[in-house]
Amino acid sequence: MSFEFLSLETIQEIARHYGYWAVFFGIALESLGIPIPGETITIVGGFLAGSGELDYWLVLGTASSGAVVGSSAGYWIGKLGGWALLGRAGRLFRISEAQLMEVKREFGENAGRAVFFGRFVAFLRILASPMAGIVEMPFPQFMLFNIAGATVWASVMVTLSFFLGRIVPLEQLISWVAKFAIIALILVVAWFVVPGWLESRKLKQSSVSEQPPAPGE
Repeated sequence: MSFEFLSLETIQEIARHYGYWAVFFGIALESLGIPIPGETITIVGGFLAGSGELDYWLVLGTASSGAVVGSSAGYWIGKLGGWALLGRAGRLFRISEAQLMEVKREFGENAGRAVFFGRFVAFLRILASPMAGIVEMPFPQFMLFNIAGATVWASVMVTLSFFLGRIVPLEQLISWVAKFAIIALILVVAWFVVPGWLESRKLKQSSVSEQPPAPGE
């Protein structure tokens, strides 16, 4: 998820002018929690590598390292002051502390998977690292999933745009990735919501079955 204040043409110009630094800082800032189109910049970097304007391995390396550095900073922001910020956001959107605690508990139980697979979901790519810090996920464990997720994500994005960019227009490629991200977000939301809904329904059915029969029955 990012603010659409940059056109694709502008992003291409930035990538051409600043090269690998654009890729590094683009995904680093997005991973830190700043909603800029870091994934799009990475895809453009892979596309330019496919056209011979940039080097494939350098784009891959800068995308991976930028993702790791940005997420690591996001983790420490979450660990040092993220819960207070989350509480303020909760009051702003009228989310109770009990609901925030439940979100914290759910994320804590799935932190490793969220950090790894969150790379492929725009919304989670911004929030996963600060949330990992908020739930106090051990930093070595966080870094393991962080590096693994960043490497796999960067490899997929850069390689995809490197090869497909030669036969598919860049606009179409970015559109496909955006549609995949929407599907991935729906699946992630279902992953968190459905188990809780099923558990709540099971508890309600259990409480109904345990009620004593009415007099005369």
